[in-house]
This record gives sequence, structure tokens and C-alpha cells, in this order.
Amino acid sequence: MTLINILFFLTPKAEVAFLENDYSLRQALEKMEYHKYSSIPILDGEGEYIGTITEGDILWYFHKNDIATTLKQSENLKLTDIPRRLDYEPVNASSNMEDLFSKIVRQNFVPVVDDCDKFIGIIKRRDVIQYYYEGTKKTRNA
Repeated sequence: MTLINILFFLTPKAEVAFLENDYSLRQALEKMEYHKYSSIPILDGEGEYIGTITEGDILWYFHKNDIATTLKQSENLKLTDIPRRLDYEPVNASSNMEDLFSKIVRQNFVPVVDDCDKFIGIIKRRDVIQYYYEGTKKTRNA
């Protein structure tokens, strides 16, 4: 496996949309809609990665609880009230490509945390695939 620092692929926190765990469901829905995301990281007040919520998590919550709500009523539901089916597993900034690959094959993005478990950004599957695709193109044309 190629020795590449995974931070080469990092989209820094400043460029990533994320939710804070004290958000209402309405705030989460509005942010997801605005950015056109189907999944989005959740951080606590200290900047630590908590997990990832998906559109599916929200839909299943409404379905299982037989909830019909307006956008206004969703202000009263906390993001933490929504059970998450599967959190995207993070990698540490010092992880190697093998650690990254084991997660990126199952996730659209991989959250990246530092040694203090602070969220520092994400690595998008698209960026990793694009990098290796460009490398194979160069090899074929050489």
C-alpha cells in the first residue's frame, strides 16, 4: 500500500458543515437541506466528534414513533432524541491508509479526530477515489 499521509485528503473543519448536539431537529434538517447532505457529523460543545446523523435516521424515527410534525413543531425535538442507526467511524489524524480504507469503503466520508478526540475535518470517499483514479490514468498513459 502506498505510503501517503491521510491528511493529504483532509477537508478541514472550517470547510465542513456539522451539527452541534444541542441543535433542534429543525436546525439539523435546515442545515442538511441547505448543504444538500444526506448525512452530517455531530459534535459536542467541546468540538469532539459524537457521531453522524442521516436522513434515514430521521425518517425511521418519525415512522417508528408514528410522528407527524410541522417544521415549527420540530423546534421542540432535540437532535439527541433521534436514535442513530450507525455512526460513521472516525480515524485518528495519525492513522495510516489501511485504517482509512477499512472505513471509507463503508462510508461516504470518514471523520478525522486529533489525539484529544477533537474533530478536525473529514476525508471524502470521492477525493480518495479521484486520487487513485488519476494515478491509474497516469500509469496507463506512461
